[in-house]
Amino acid sequence: MIHVIGGGLAGSEITYQLAKAGYEVVLHEMRPKIKTGVHKTDKLAELVCSNSLKSKELKNASGLLKNELETIGSFVLEVAKHNAIPGGKALVVDREAFSDEITKTIESLPNVKIVREEVVGIQPKGNNNIWVIATGPATSPKLYSWVRENFGEGAHFFDAVAPIVKANTIDVSKTFLANRYEEGTDYINCPLNKEEYIRFREELVKAKTLPIEGFDKKLLFSRCQPIEEIAKSGLDSMRFGPLRPVGLKDSNGKRAYAVVQLRRDNSVGSLYNIVGFQTRLKWGEQDRVFRMIPALRNAEIVRYGVMHANVYIEPYKVTDEFFRAKKFEKGGMLFFAGQITGVEGYVESIASGLYVSMNILRILEGKTPITFPQKSMIGALMNYVAHTPNLKPMYANFGLIDKKSVETVFNMKKMLSL
Repeated sequence: MIHVIGGGLAGSEITYQLAKAGYEVVLHEMRPKIKTGVHKTDKLAELVCSNSLKSKELKNASGLLKNELETIGSFVLEVAKHNAIPGGKALVVDREAFSDEITKTIESLPNVKIVREEVVGIQPKGNNNIWVIATGPATSPKLYSWVRENFGEGAHFFDAVAPIVKANTIDVSKTFLANRYEEGTDYINCPLNKEEYIRFREELVKAKTLPIEGFDKKLLFSRCQPIEEIAKSGLDSMRFGPLRPVGLKDSNGKRAYAVVQLRRDNSVGSLYNIVGFQTRLKWGEQDRVFRMIPALRNAEIVRYGVMHANVYIEPYKVTDEFFRAKKFEKGGMLFFAGQITGVEGYVESIASGLYVSMNILRILEGKTPITFPQKSMIGALMNYVAHTPNLKPMYANFGLIDKKSVETVFNMKKMLSL
């Protein structure tokens, strides 16, 4: 019997791949009985921080990773493509439709049993059980305590979620439609002049934030810095970050002093995400400060930004290169997958789940587990996360490999068929 703990992106990928191969899978998901603080539904593969799976272009590391995953048969990525909505060069999805399809598909598999419970420890009966902990960065405190007790102290960092506003409350007369650096009208752009920007930054810097136990600025993940922390780092920091105006021109061909971008959050366009506005401001302060943006003067926030601690293990100490626990004396085998391993990002979590599921299948079939070519993005990423001491969360990037020697996905597929 195979037990998968956690119904996020990695857990959903693993469950589907193993079940489609004919194996019995028990998927343990604690929601809705136990809430995480960032999830809003009980559906599988719920996207919480953003609805963007980043660039689709092959010259981008995330685009290359998606291309590799598509070639070797990722279920979750295929569902993302089914539910794509306009987002320029990015793969942006309708988050509700996306998680709906994944949930319904997995629920329909006859050899999958979904158990809605909190797993606080693993005590398998017999030696034929395989367990996968794919609980992500929001692992329950009780289960994480069990992991620490059995495998040593892990690590954590702080991550944040951006607000979502109702489309019909945006003052479109103070916006223009454009995609950055390209033709298209997928993003609503909210320009600010210099005076508006300076006043907005002043209020943002002094706005009240929610206290978070153990909060440490040094543990903020660099790609998800709260907007208020970016503002505090310098007068023009936001203008070189999420409010950068470069590549965006209004209908008159002019570039604003600063631009706040809004990205569609669902297929009907009734909700929009404030891009790059991850925050830990108090909710009342979010209403007050974000409405200083002219186009959002009367905006209704339907989901406020929040911050949370993300936990992860250090595979270098805990697992082998296949993310299989080095020491597991409870019987059977234990794997880790997804963001709890230290990969960072949606697509990276999918990649981790697919990698682990493929090797579990090989083990069950009596074959030797394999690694991916180091010249591929998935191979370089998995290798880095598995072997780096004092690991900090890592996402797909060309710094992990030599761009001139990138392995083609066709060669990867040929190797994996052996």
